[in-house]
Amino acid sequence: MKLNKAILALAISATLLTACSSTDEQDAGFTDGSQSGAAGINDASTSGLNGGSGISGSEMGSGSGFGSGGGLGPEFSDPNNPLSKQTIYFMLDSSQVQQDYVPVVAAHSQYLLANPGQHIVLEGHGDERGSREYNIALGEQRAKAVASMMKVQGVNESQLEIVSYGEEKPAAFGHDEASWQLNRRVELVYQGK
Repeated sequence: MKLNKAILALAISATLLTACSSTDEQDAGFTDGSQSGAAGINDASTSGLNGGSGISGSEMGSGSGFGSGGGLGPEFSDPNNPLSKQTIYFMLDSSQVQQDYVPVVAAHSQYLLANPGQHIVLEGHGDERGSREYNIALGEQRAKAVASMMKVQGVNESQLEIVSYGEEKPAAFGHDEASWQLNRRVELVYQGK
């Protein structure tokens, strides 16, 4: 029952975030990579990963004993559990969390609530199109959108860290739509206690 309430609250927050999204005029500026709509958000942090010692979402599908690393339980390696999904994908030029990922964010929020000593880094990424500054800003906006949904669920801000890599750490190295789709993401990286 708690999970249903959590999903409902996340759906409402997603709707509110959508209602508060930028105008079409600003989005048009972002599409061409210009800085016109990015004022005030170009200060995305690209540091703070503690030497990269976290567990990334890309390690999830490898079957490399994920549950034993970082003190995370077996639910993280169960493909039927939403906690096994640690990558949230986004549409082109968007920082809105898609409805398909609301239950994933809700599950991770519930996990963080139940484990207040756990810390997560939300790594925002973009594809190679657009300027470097634009992609850093968009990666940060994506990570902040996931963080906002988690905070609505009651996750303490001290458990969350936002980092944007923009286009600097691609998941796929191709120059086509299939690769770009994989690169427009936020990875949920749990840090050891």
